[in-house]
Amino acid sequence: MGLRVRRTRAARKLTMREVAETSGVSLRFLSQLEAGEANISIGRLASVAKALGVSVVELVAENPRWGQKGDSVALLGLRGAGKSTIGPRVAGQLGLEFIELDERIEEAAGMALAEIFSMHGEGYYRRLETESLETLLGQQRPSVIALSGGIVHNEDAFAAARRGCTTVWLKAQPTDHMQRVIDQGDRRPVANRPDAMEELRAILAAREPLYSLADVTVDTSRLSIDEAVAQVVVELG
Repeated sequence: MGLRVRRTRAARKLTMREVAETSGVSLRFLSQLEAGEANISIGRLASVAKALGVSVVELVAENPRWGQKGDSVALLGLRGAGKSTIGPRVAGQLGLEFIELDERIEEAAGMALAEIFSMHGEGYYRRLETESLETLLGQQRPSVIALSGGIVHNEDAFAAARRGCTTVWLKAQPTDHMQRVIDQGDRRPVANRPDAMEELRAILAAREPLYSLADVTVDTSRLSIDEAVAQVVVELG
């Protein structure tokens, strides 16, 4: 519980003094609580939870999502979901390394993703995707891993992710996916494609049933980046 209090406070960007003052407990007591050295009544715990903006249940749950299937976290979602933006910050909050799986695939192939697809096709990419993820998980070094948007269609790789990681779907509206990619300076999704948005909606609709299998879902269309990071950390427990 102390670890959850500490992580939640860090995710909310609150100091110990702020939480202590808002909850009415002493700074010394809060320090002991976070260190796992304090006995706390339900009433005082409720005050701490309220100061942190969470429920008592979230602080005392015996089975937090994170850690049930290993200590790595895998981020799911279409391009523009926020994996590369939110992922490093979640990793920082959890004290883990952030890894882009596509970068490991490029290293394994010795070429960029575009070259992999143009020269060898999707089948080769999917094989490398599975091998690269299994290698990462086999190293047993906890990390936050940004997965490709289409990994849900790779049965072996998606099964490995669900088996070896706590999976988080960074959900967003199609318009947000599109706008975020454009804001990154990439207009390829809409260049000479009048039906680009409908195509995106169709892709998302096809993948949503698989994305929804994730252990945690965080809607990044409804939250700021700071709020999404905090929500992911809190949901992980």
